[in-house]
This record gives sequence, structure tokens and C-alpha cells, in this order.
Amino acid sequence: MNTITRAKLSFMMFLEFFIWGAWFVTLGTFLNINLNASGLESANVFSTQSFGAIIAPFIIGLIADRYFNAERILGVLHLIGAFLMYQMYSAPDVSVFYPYVLAYMIGYMPTLALVNSVSFRQMQNPEKEFSSIRVWGTIGWIIAGLVISYVFHWDSGDNLKAGALKNTFLMAGIASLVLGLYSFILPKTPPVAREAGEKSSISEILGLDALKLLNKKDFLIFFISAILICIPLAFYYQNANPFLSDIGLPNPTGKMAIGQISEAFFLLLLPVFFSRFGFKKTILFGMLAWAIRYALFAYGNANELSFMLIIGIALHGICYDFFFVSGQIYTDARAGEKYKSSAQGLVTLATYGVGMLIGFWVAGFVTEHYKAAAVDNLWQHVWIVPASIAAIIFVLFALFFKEKKEIHAISE
Repeated sequence: MNTITRAKLSFMMFLEFFIWGAWFVTLGTFLNINLNASGLESANVFSTQSFGAIIAPFIIGLIADRYFNAERILGVLHLIGAFLMYQMYSAPDVSVFYPYVLAYMIGYMPTLALVNSVSFRQMQNPEKEFSSIRVWGTIGWIIAGLVISYVFHWDSGDNLKAGALKNTFLMAGIASLVLGLYSFILPKTPPVAREAGEKSSISEILGLDALKLLNKKDFLIFFISAILICIPLAFYYQNANPFLSDIGLPNPTGKMAIGQISEAFFLLLLPVFFSRFGFKKTILFGMLAWAIRYALFAYGNANELSFMLIIGIALHGICYDFFFVSGQIYTDARAGEKYKSSAQGLVTLATYGVGMLIGFWVAGFVTEHYKAAAVDNLWQHVWIVPASIAAIIFVLFALFFKEKKEIHAISE
């Protein structure tokens, strides 16, 4: 890959995740303060990510892979996204905001696969080249959080009261407009030529062909665990920024960028853990980190115990990489050549689609329940719930998941 192509793809990744990080991290706080949304209304809005994840395979599998250049669809979706971001910026209440965020997520989630497609098609050796391109996405997400907290201070106490968080949608919309236009000068990525008569079935696109893998007990246990662990994950996405803002932690969005820095760092450590501990123990580390993180959130504060909150944020790398990235590698190894793509699609649909959908609603219900009960120390009660769920999943996985010898051998 030449230097110009590498630079183009890196900037594409930077903008792709800058856009997401520019508004999604602070969404819960925005809904609470700007739109006076209830816990269940917030859950409804966050659930649009899951609906987008469920619909995305149809857009990619039935349209992008068959009829149009990936970079052109990427451009069109981000131009539409820029318009929808402005509508979200202007929305006066949740009822007006919801249709726009739903439409946006249905359009945005497919772009996550499209940027990968554009990148992979330019690479001779994706295993070695992709990580150096993809890391710019993580950098983009980090920069978005730092800009919100340390450049514009939109999440400071006074600016929160003034409703300044609405500006995150304007910033994301401008970035989406830039990426939309920029996409048309990206390397050409036409549909992959198919053999005569070759068709992709709906079951293949959604990964349903891989359902046969559920006959394997170890994969079934992992699959169920992956869905369940998305419940604690949803609590973090939906409640972390509102929690940190509510208790008065300075620059909460900027501090949450520590989680993405941690994610990049622990991604580099994954091979070490695989070789030393194997898949099961590595995944268990990830599960345990979720329970510890939420316990730290439950008992930390913005004053003398603020270090507990920072540690909890920093655990994001272990929480995400050690379970979800490890799970992707495990799935690839366990599926075999025939079901590799279908198995990844099935796990993605189950986690970001079904699992996160359940998780957002559980998080919304729990938050609304404790608010209605007017309990003392609301957030402590809220965070104990996902901590307990993660701890239970950890125990069940440790007891019932049996790592196959051939899988352990791959990690060595």
C-alpha cells in the first residue's frame, strides 16, 4: 500500500469514529438535561443503535456488496447523516428527536462495515496492515472527547445547565459532511464480482447459517454469555457520562477518553494473554473487569475517591478487548473455514443487535425504578445491578465453559 492510500484510509477512519465519539458518549447526559428524558425514553433512544446493527447487514449484504461502490455508499450515507445530525441538534424534545436518531443509526451502522471494506480491498496483507489504519479510528474517538471537555467545555457544570451539549450534534454533523464529501475521493471499491448464478441468501447475510455451531456446547455457552454480557455493557454506554456529570467529576467526557486509550493499549497485550492463559481465562479476565469496574463506580466519588472512577474508566480496555475481541478470535477459530463469515455475523447480530437492545432497556428500567423509589445514593444502586450481573455471568462461564484443546493450541 502506498503512502497516499494509507493516509487517505487513516483519515477516513479518524473521521468515522470522531463522528461517533462526538455525540454518542454524551448522549445520555444530553437526553437527561436538554430534553428531560426519562430512563425509559433514554433506553428507547439508545436502542436505535441495536436496530441499526440489526438492519445494517441487509444494507451491506443486499445492496453494497452487489450493486454499488462501497466508497460511494459511504459518502451518501454520511451526507444524509449530516442532515440528520442538524435535525437532532434542532430537536426540541424526545418525540421529535427519536425519529431522526433512529434514521441516523440505520444509516450510520452500515458505515462501520463499509470503512472496513474500503480498507481491506486496498491491502495485500490485512493482518499486518489493518491495525495501523484502524488505530486512527480510536484516535478520532479520543480527540472528540478531548475537544468536548477541554476545548469547548460543553460538559462543564455551567455549560451543561445552559444546554451546550446540543453543540456536539453540530460538530458531528460538520464532520459527517466532511467525510461524506471526502468519501468520493477514496480508492475505488466496486462490488466483488460474483460467479454466474451465485447468490447470497438472507440466512447467510445475517449469519444464520452458523446456527449449526450452537450444537457445540462450548460455542453455545460462549454465545449465550456474549448476549448476557451486553447488558452490563449497555449500562456503561447509557449511564456512564450522565453519572460522571451528575456527581460533578470535572471534564467527564475528556476523562472517558481514557477508556479508548486503554482499549488501544490492551489490544496490543491480547497476544500475550492468549499465549500465557488461553482463550477461557482471557475472556474471564474481561468478564471480571466488568464487575470490578461497576463496583468502583458504585463506591467511588468525584472527590477523595475519584481515583476509583478513573480506574473504572481505564478498565474499559480489559472489559472490551478481553471479551469482545477475544470472542471474535475464538469464533473465527471455532467456526471452521465454512462458517467463518456467517459465525462473525451471527455473533455481531446477537451482541450489538439483540444483546445491546435488551441491555439498554434493562438499564433504562433500573434507572427509572430507582429514581421513582427516590433512594439515597441513586447511582450506587444503579451500578450494583450490572456489577452483580457481570459477576454471575463470570461464575457461570467459569463453571460451564470447557475450552477445546485445539482452540487452546491456536492461542499458544
